[in-house]
Amino acid sequence: MTALPQERRLVTAIPGPKSQELQARRNAAVAAGVASTMPVFAARAGGGILEDVDGNRLIDFGSGIAVTTVGASAEAVVRRASAQLADFTHTCFMVTPYEGYVAVAEHLAELTPGDHAKKSALFNSGAEAVENAVKIARVYTKRQAVVVFDHGYHGRTNLTMALTSKNMPYKNGFGPFAPEVYRVPVAYPYRWPTGPENCGPEAAAQAIDEITKQVGPENVAAIVIEPLLGEGGFIEPGKGFLPALREFATQHGIVFVADEIQSGFCRTGQWFACEDEGVVPDLITTAKGIAGGLPLAAVTGRAEMMDAAHAGGLGGTYGGNPVACAGALGAIETMKELDLPAKARRIGEIMHGRLTAMAEKFDLIGDVRGRGAMMALELVKDRETKEPAPERTAAVAKACHAAGLVVLTTGTYGNVLRFLPPLVIGEDLLSEGLDIIEEAFASA
Repeated sequence: MTALPQERRLVTAIPGPKSQELQARRNAAVAAGVASTMPVFAARAGGGILEDVDGNRLIDFGSGIAVTTVGASAEAVVRRASAQLADFTHTCFMVTPYEGYVAVAEHLAELTPGDHAKKSALFNSGAEAVENAVKIARVYTKRQAVVVFDHGYHGRTNLTMALTSKNMPYKNGFGPFAPEVYRVPVAYPYRWPTGPENCGPEAAAQAIDEITKQVGPENVAAIVIEPLLGEGGFIEPGKGFLPALREFATQHGIVFVADEIQSGFCRTGQWFACEDEGVVPDLITTAKGIAGGLPLAAVTGRAEMMDAAHAGGLGGTYGGNPVACAGALGAIETMKELDLPAKARRIGEIMHGRLTAMAEKFDLIGDVRGRGAMMALELVKDRETKEPAPERTAAVAKACHAAGLVVLTTGTYGNVLRFLPPLVIGEDLLSEGLDIIEEAFASA
């Protein structure tokens, strides 16, 4: 575990003077389009604590957007990455390969759903992984169309912006976008017109009908979906939705791609979120939690699909960097040794109980949802109309920040508070963070 004391401590206002000085330097040197949730500059992090340059210790409910699942400086990640740094930092796997890349691919074949033969290709970011999954699906099926969903998020490259649903801040002004992308409804239980109990089957029937009428199944290379939607607002699709799409894809020779970049690697209480309903994807994309904070991503899938691309068609100079691969082996070691799926389930039990109690006290909270350590609150102005309340969401988040708790907002309407604590967080810090959230609602 980390040597950083696991206790919240505020010694200045947030942000403190040193962070303010760095912010001035940042404003002069860093592009304005690169935004930050909190204007505090990190100095150290570990376990469930982030310490800033002024010595404030903040409770971390963000994990760098689901990246530091094993903590920000997990012992096994640091040990393995440090050893690799001393040996070599880079050769390019496409020039002279190395064992770490192969070992990561072997672990991915073991851990991802399904007992079929699998292979992997490694990349740098989640967007790269999704883009390459589409390339693989297209070359395998010899089709072009890609089906995605309302509220989905898949990245910031040109193709993944096309796949992404939300305009601001991800797409506005950046077009034109890649063609042959078709968007259909997702099963959003809280906002489904006939109620959450009907959501899964009705949304699946509607989505399949639209694909059939507007695109034609014989033209679809891939269906790409997050099994638990991230930037769209931590939407857990209504039960039956994902299995129905999986069955439809199988019937029509469509590659089913699970984007598990935010929901994967123990975050939801299982190794991968699609396991909740027994869905086995053809291809699965991973990043974020895979390497303990080092940049790494992967596409893992059926061997015959992964082998469809010609030699040299997949890759990249830094993809599967040896230091990042070493970090991934350390992260996976930690996940197994500490049984982090069980830790995530325990975090989910605690958070769900507390957040549900808050919803009974505060009318501002319209919905409590999520699984494991991927929980969220959707905030509304009125529970009857379900009108989103983005301004009050921002106010609650700001109150949490001022009290020393890192929380993130999300959602297509900007009205969702999302909670992604490291899975190694102590239950005392978890409870204290939930106390801060409750106090923020009381003041809001």
